[in-house]
Amino acid sequence: MKILGEDIFDGTRFLGDNQVLITDSEGVVKALVPLSEAGEDVFKVNGILCPGFVNTHCHLELSHMEGLVPKGTGLPKFLQTVMEQRQFDLDTIMSAMRRAEQSMAKAGIVAVGDISNNPVSVDVKKNSRLYFHTFVESMGFVDASAQARYDYASGVVKDFSEAGLPVSMAPHAPYSVSATLFQLIANRSERLLTIHNQESQAENDLYLDKSGAFLDFYQHFNIPIDSFVASGKRSLESYLRYFEHKNLLLVHNTFTSGEDVLFARQSLLNLYWCLCINANLYIESALPPVELLRKNNCTITLGTDSLASNDQLSIWAEILNLRKHFPAIPLAEILQWATINGAKALGIEQQFGSFEVGKRPGVISISEHIQRII
Repeated sequence: MKILGEDIFDGTRFLGDNQVLITDSEGVVKALVPLSEAGEDVFKVNGILCPGFVNTHCHLELSHMEGLVPKGTGLPKFLQTVMEQRQFDLDTIMSAMRRAEQSMAKAGIVAVGDISNNPVSVDVKKNSRLYFHTFVESMGFVDASAQARYDYASGVVKDFSEAGLPVSMAPHAPYSVSATLFQLIANRSERLLTIHNQESQAENDLYLDKSGAFLDFYQHFNIPIDSFVASGKRSLESYLRYFEHKNLLLVHNTFTSGEDVLFARQSLLNLYWCLCINANLYIESALPPVELLRKNNCTITLGTDSLASNDQLSIWAEILNLRKHFPAIPLAEILQWATINGAKALGIEQQFGSFEVGKRPGVISISEHIQRII
């Protein structure tokens, strides 16, 4: 195929309106050439040609909860609602996941970093046209149960691995993982991890002085926290030490401070900072510190979170809202977050994220709507 758009974004920059993308029948990039050298049979499309989007944070298994959780509750109440209402019959869950997977493909997404707590999404992922890297969450805030929680997550990792799907174990969040469980996860050989980071001020309050809204959350679920000792530091500084020499995807970062970013930059970690702006607004009615992350040259990626916390699983919808709230950020920069940065975060930049010869990144066109070309 020889494809000409109104412009081409190659994963890092715009190339202009006279460049033709050439791929083989399978979508593998063969060349980028000037229109004058492309010859006959050039296929013209409306909009900007772009590599397929990479959604670095999703919860496919929560797709059946679309519209069930009220907006603006704050994170602890949101989590309580999800935990109390997520149990549905298997057919409903499977149907919702299939619809969500198809909607992501239609929205130009080609690869997903997906959170799983159980193996229910194995069949959907195994039969999907999308690339999925599954992060199996391990959680348990009581040290005494750490080994049992770790063993359960290990079994789920095995389910995905035996199905031939890319997978690694990951800690859920600082407010839901005990010190012992953090250490068990950190001791694994897998280098690619993710964690929900500073999504709520309550998380920082917990670590600073064992106060805040999470205390009511633990009491509601009868979770004993006697063994938890506040570090006197914000959450990021309290747990990051476990994961030296790992590739860590920090998700949300809504209440991350400048001090947090400076501390993180001094760590022995390869860090990526995932923004899920629509979910942040849905849950906390708050914006992530985008300009702070940009100022400190953080590698930013984009995610959608789940349909329990978002109206749609669309990276383009995330981009539009980012541009609404941060209009000074160039479109090329945000598209880089959505393509090559996301591919690097998931370790799949050899195939996805940019129009480089030999890659098969997917081809979409961006205009008023997203169209999947290849």
